[in-house]
Formats: sequence, structure tokens, C-alpha cells
Amino acid sequence: MVISGWEKDLPVIVVGLMSGTSLDGIDAAVVRITGSGLQSQVELIHYASTPYDALTREKLKALCSVEHSSSASICSMNAYLGSLFGEAVLQAVSEAKLQMDDVHLISSHGQTVWHIPVGESGDHYSVPSTLQIGDISVIAKHTGTMVVGDFRPADMAVGGQGAPLVPYGDFILFRDEHKGRLLQNIGGIGNCSAIPGGAGPTEVLAFDTGPGNMVMDEVVYVLSGGRLSYDEEGRWAAQGRVDDGLLAEMMSHPYFHMTPPKSTGRELFGKDYASWFLVKAKERSLSDEDIIATATAFTAHSIADSYQKYVFPVCKIHEVIVSGGGAHNSELLRMLSALLPEQKVLTSAQLGFHDDAKEAVIFALLGNDFMHGIPNNLPAATGAERPTVMGKLALP
Repeated sequence: MVISGWEKDLPVIVVGLMSGTSLDGIDAAVVRITGSGLQSQVELIHYASTPYDALTREKLKALCSVEHSSSASICSMNAYLGSLFGEAVLQAVSEAKLQMDDVHLISSHGQTVWHIPVGESGDHYSVPSTLQIGDISVIAKHTGTMVVGDFRPADMAVGGQGAPLVPYGDFILFRDEHKGRLLQNIGGIGNCSAIPGGAGPTEVLAFDTGPGNMVMDEVVYVLSGGRLSYDEEGRWAAQGRVDDGLLAEMMSHPYFHMTPPKSTGRELFGKDYASWFLVKAKERSLSDEDIIATATAFTAHSIADSYQKYVFPVCKIHEVIVSGGGAHNSELLRMLSALLPEQKVLTSAQLGFHDDAKEAVIFALLGNDFMHGIPNNLPAATGAERPTVMGKLALP
């Protein structure tokens, strides 16, 4: 079913919102979309990032932990984030020199607080499920604009893991007739989309590679006494030496031996995992620099190892294109390049596409396709039984 008024493929302005597992803030991409589905054409008008303050970030981390969360805190934060998302939209549209009347739609990913890709065996009530907060009705009323959001549950309802969703947009934006490309987003979690040269949508291989910035950021936060939230450009890591023994122990995590499709989040690699890593590092008397270098190497090796196991045997890859916050970490990119000597490692910015805006742009695409009634998941990536229309609509 096509939403009334969206029957024609006229150009529309959509604000895509993304708040990832890094918990660093809200990305807003104001884009002009012409067409729909796999033929969509996208123009980025403006990108804006609104960082979470330190207290909000810590409260969100607590929500992602069974020990520190509660129904009441999730309920309240759902509405509070909705208002923050609304403010982020108003700011981005203003900076783009537009009025809200110019905006046709807002499309929000929401903030993931829990993700269960596979139910727990033997527990009748443990089923594949996911929870993203940042209430879309609050955003709609705050901005006076229709909002599409809550995409992941629809994919899970048809047998998928609800993630990763970004490969759908990766295919639209980066497919090349001749080059095999591997799109690696490094947010809190790392996710990849392998697109063979000239591939169709059923030939895309995509999955979460494991931790992106999540472990690194938490370690930096702890070691800096809360002064820093990330290792800027990887400078701290570049001063240390990787502990190969501890790295090998980290790489033995069961997640890295699961075959795709697969997805993960803070449930496996969040604050608790970072605490375990810090204890192990202190037992080995590692310096702060060595600890951060080892955490950085963990991300690089988990990404490269995933390629070697699951991508390269079935797909010829010429370029690895990195986006997200990790694209700004020079030491991480150096490590990744060293581990992938046969591929060219570059950032999406080197192709003229904003490193930080990509996921927000892709959620704008997902929202546009929802309005056209077009399936916007990629079963090859999520494991869903069939294509389906993902999303829910809130009216202003």
C-alpha cells in the first residue's frame, strides 16, 4: 500500500535520523530523494551531528545493561529521546536553510537498547526481538511532520534478525558494475556489506563483524577518568603495543565462529565486556597505551578475520570502504590496511560521500520506501524468509 500523496516518484526532502551503538549522539541527514526502491537517487543537502551530553550517554549505557536498567527508566528515556530527536531535526533543517514545511518526512532508526537476534533455547518466552527507543509520536508532534521508525521488528516477524539494515542502502549507493566492494561501517558495532561487481540484491552478503568503536570508547572513558569519550584519530593507540596473547584470547569469543547472517550489540560487547578486558589487561600489567592499542587491534582483527572466513572465499573484493566514526581513527585504518594487503582500504569520504552521514542517509531511504509501500529489507543480509515493508508511521 502506498501512502496517499506518494504515488508519484516526485523528489522529496527527508530527514534521516541515526543514533548508533556508540551512543555518541544523533546524526541527522537532510536529503533529497528522487524515485524509490533500488532506483532511488539521493542528494545530501546537509548533515548535522548533535552529541549526547556525558550524563545522557551514561544513562543510555545503563539502559543497555540488565543490572542497571528498569521498565520505568526505559519508558521515560523513550519519550525524552523523542524530544531530543525532534530538536535535532529542527536544528538540521534550520542549518540547511530550509523550513519544516519543506520537509516531507522524517525517518528515524531510534536508539537500540536491547537486541535478541536469536531466542534462548528452552525458554518459550525468549523469541527474536529488538527494542529501539526515541518515540516517533513525540518526534512527529514536536516537528509537525510525519515520522517513520521502528524498522527492525518487521524483518524479525518474517524470520530475519532485524539487522543489519544498512546493506539495503549500501547496495543502492555503492554498487559497482565491475568492482567488488565491501562497505564497512564502524560505529559502536561494526557491520559489513559485501557487494560483488555487477551484483543483484540477492547476491549481497552482510552481517555484523563484531565490536566497532564500542570497546575502544569504553576503555578510553575509563582510563581517562571520564575526561575522554574516544581516542581521537587513534593517537593514544598509536603510542602503545598490541598484546598478542590477550588479543588471541579476545578473538576466541564464540561470536566470531558464528556463520552469517548474524548480528550483535552491547549485549555481547558493551560495558561488561570492556570491564572484563580491563581486568585481563591489568593482570598482564599493560600500560594504558598498550591497553588501547590492543582494544583497537581487536576491532581491526575481528573485521579482517570475518572477511577471511566468510567473505573472501565467496566474493572477490577490490575495495574496502570504511564509514562511521571509525573512519576517523587513523591507527585503526592503518591496522586494517596491514591486515588486508590485497584490498584497497579507503573511506567513503574519498568517494565523495560524508563518512558520518551514511547511515542517516540510508534510513532516509528506508523511510521513503516505506511510504511507497516497497519492501525495504534485504533478506540476503538479515536472513528473513522474504522481502517485507519495514517501519511504522506516526502522524503530526
